[in-house]
Amino acid sequence: MSRIGKSIITIPSGVTVSETNGVVTVKGPKGELSQTLTDGITLDQKDGELTVNRPSESKQHKALHGLYRALIHNMIVGTSEGFEKKLELVGVGYRASHTGQKLDLALGFSHSIVLELPTEVKIDTLTEKGKNPVITLTSHDKQLIGMIAAKIRSFRKPEPYKGKGVRFVGEIVRRKAGKSA
Repeated sequence: MSRIGKSIITIPSGVTVSETNGVVTVKGPKGELSQTLTDGITLDQKDGELTVNRPSESKQHKALHGLYRALIHNMIVGTSEGFEKKLELVGVGYRASHTGQKLDLALGFSHSIVLELPTEVKIDTLTEKGKNPVITLTSHDKQLIGMIAAKIRSFRKPEPYKGKGVRFVGEIVRRKAGKSA
């Protein structure tokens, strides 16, 4: 049996989980998310605990068992607590600012990059003197926030010689020696 799939999900107070016609809907204080279940995966909910069940021991059902358990768990955590990703801009002249849902990035190109963000994602930019600018993304949808953070990072990935670029806070960039004299 899948180790991830068989673990029980505890539902915190204020979060409701409902399943109708193969669609799981999770509602909480931070928002509402839904996910379609396939291949006969079912849910058992009792006493504030949720169990994901699979119909057979086939390899496909075992894989989907763990997948849907992880997706539902992320939905419950997102609607109750939310998720946060932080990116830092390392490089001389790299700047970030936001107005509403538009993120404006200056990453050393001849033009600035303007990215329109969905309403589910809240953005905050922090620029302190002597420190790298930090972009903070918060949302209840883990998949969406990860996709947006990866998109921002793809504009200027950290390069291995000086380490300049957009990186996640705490990310370690592997450095190369460069030319020897």
